[in-house]
Amino acid sequence: MKLTPISSSPLPRRRLLQGAAALTLCSLSFRSQSQDKPAFTPAAAASPKRVVFVVSNEVNPGPAGFAIGYYLTELAHPYWAFQQRGYTMDIASPNGGRVVHDAMSDPEGGRFGPPQDFLSIGFKHSPKIKPLLENTKKLSDVRVADYDAIFVIGGLGPMVTFTDNTELHKLFASFYEAGKVSATICHGSVILLKTRLSNGKLLAEGKQWTGFCDAEEEIVDKAYNKQVQPFRIETEAKKIPNTKFVQGPAFRPFAVRDGLLISGQQGSSGGRTGELVVQALEG
Repeated sequence: MKLTPISSSPLPRRRLLQGAAALTLCSLSFRSQSQDKPAFTPAAAASPKRVVFVVSNEVNPGPAGFAIGYYLTELAHPYWAFQQRGYTMDIASPNGGRVVHDAMSDPEGGRFGPPQDFLSIGFKHSPKIKPLLENTKKLSDVRVADYDAIFVIGGLGPMVTFTDNTELHKLFASFYEAGKVSATICHGSVILLKTRLSNGKLLAEGKQWTGFCDAEEEIVDKAYNKQVQPFRIETEAKKIPNTKFVQGPAFRPFAVRDGLLISGQQGSSGGRTGELVVQALEG
């Protein structure tokens, strides 16, 4: 089975600054699109791929005493990438309705949100995106037949809302068993600790995958001077026989593909994870 890891070192500051203007222009595509000029090629428009994102509803307060939800970059970056390919997308959550991003992930003042992340800023302020985040589809209304891929987004919330969510686990397994691309990122990968196939076998058994690692949890805990999450994905994954949790350097882009299963390490990996989803859908 082909395993495809993708990782990269951060760009030098000079290149980030040089690219800021271009990223700003790209982020504007969230705000509006020409009605007579599609933002994708005719080939992509002929048969657009369909992706459903699953994000956490807000938990207030979370285990550490403050409100938590989904991680902004992990949704904004692949959403933008898929939009440019002409994909159609829905956003779903366990309860449906309004969702909010983690304050720490906000590039406009968040503790871990890079201020040069113009894609996330554009996503956050887009008048087209806001209604989608105010009225997400309820998880129970998601039908496997309606999509080509499922993409489970991380953040601080999933450790509370996804860990024991058997409805989500069954839905993710149904996508996988239907031969659909099945992706997770960051704390969204917590579902791989418990998601089982219809034969009772753990989906992650015999597979290579990633998620938010222990080294990154240490950094977050030190930043807040408290234990932010109730447990750690890497620690629990290493207790599972015949599965391989892999990782790149802390907070560097890293993603891995093992067949239909795709996973990204953390918020810096949204673009890399999206690239692997595109490859799986189109390659």
